[in-house]
Amino acid sequence: MSLLLRSMRPASQLRWGAVLTSASRRLMSQGTIDPMTGELTGLPDINISALEVIRNTKPATPPPSSTLKFGHTFTDHMLTIPWNAISGWGTPQIKPYGPFALDPCSTVLHYAQTVFEGMKAYRQEDGKVTLFRPDMNMKRMNNSARRIALPTFNGDAFLELIKELIRIDKHWIPKESGHSLYIRPTLIGTQKYIGVSPPTEALLFVICSPVGPYYPDGFKPVALYGTTEYIRAAPGGTGAFKLGVNYAPGVMPQKDAAAKGYVQNLWLHGPEHYLTEVGTMNMFVVFKKDNGVIELVTPPLDGMILPGVTRDSVLSLARDHASGKNPLPNLPDNLIISERSVTMKEVKDASESGHLVELFGAGTAAVISPVDRIGYLGEDVHIPTGKDGMGPVSRPIWTELVGRQTGAIPSDWSVEVTKGL
Repeated sequence: MSLLLRSMRPASQLRWGAVLTSASRRLMSQGTIDPMTGELTGLPDINISALEVIRNTKPATPPPSSTLKFGHTFTDHMLTIPWNAISGWGTPQIKPYGPFALDPCSTVLHYAQTVFEGMKAYRQEDGKVTLFRPDMNMKRMNNSARRIALPTFNGDAFLELIKELIRIDKHWIPKESGHSLYIRPTLIGTQKYIGVSPPTEALLFVICSPVGPYYPDGFKPVALYGTTEYIRAAPGGTGAFKLGVNYAPGVMPQKDAAAKGYVQNLWLHGPEHYLTEVGTMNMFVVFKKDNGVIELVTPPLDGMILPGVTRDSVLSLARDHASGKNPLPNLPDNLIISERSVTMKEVKDASESGHLVELFGAGTAAVISPVDRIGYLGEDVHIPTGKDGMGPVSRPIWTELVGRQTGAIPSDWSVEVTKGL
């Protein structure tokens, strides 16, 4: 995308100018115009040409990668875009990372009007910086915003602004293998009002955090607690959307699971104890049928399950392998893929009969998280794991997935942010 940078008031503050390609002009909607009357009938969307860049005059030094803890370190800049119900999306700004000033009665503080996403930028061996399937994050964020009556936005325009933020702070992306820049787009309701209604003011912002590998010392299978006392989501609820309100209620059950000696909750639903998600990740189970066929199973997107980007990637890779479109080394040939419900009884019976191959979680932070046991109704259900902690299905899929994320394996899922050497 061709954009012209020109000076604005102080030297430290810049605005993106008016030289745009035709594609760019489509992204910077100034509102919807009635073709018959010429009147404005819709609010202005995100305008990338209005971007202001205010440089941090006291940039920090990125810490050694070996000291990074997930979500504790942040880069020099952040992106903010205000919105209100009268004028639509306002001026985007990339400015120094710092606190917000929020009125105590802001709706986000009282009614959890917030949605967010989790993305990663990767530095490839030649220095090129890429994002992994960011279009899916933009689509999901808009769906989540719509679910709680927050304003939606042009995902392509927002993504271009995120790329510019990454370019400015790209030196924060660690060079070491397995490291990345975690990107957290967030949308909050900021109307000064104590009342439950669609907010008339909102703020869209992005912060970035350099992170290391989720398993720095190799894969360690985790133990899950099959939670029957609490549920994560219910039909008709908000489980399929990435909302802040879905996460806080899981903290206390997580503490209870830890007190019982387990790492995470396995969220079960209904009297049949259907498996739904693992902690904050999607879940996969692998069964071996009597005829030797290997079945990769994940719960269907029934309104309770979050449509994870990693979940979709695992399914796509497995289906392309099974169809012969893109066979993966070491992945079983006799593989079938099912999006269907699965109960703890089925998992327990398969474990006892030798038909359970593996069980793992999948998400942005960990990519793949293998499981070795589930505490369920007073006893442990044991899950097979390989020598390195992973199984015969998760290992080859993880290898392909990480290869595509890091650029070691070329893929159209990898979206360029900056060119390499």
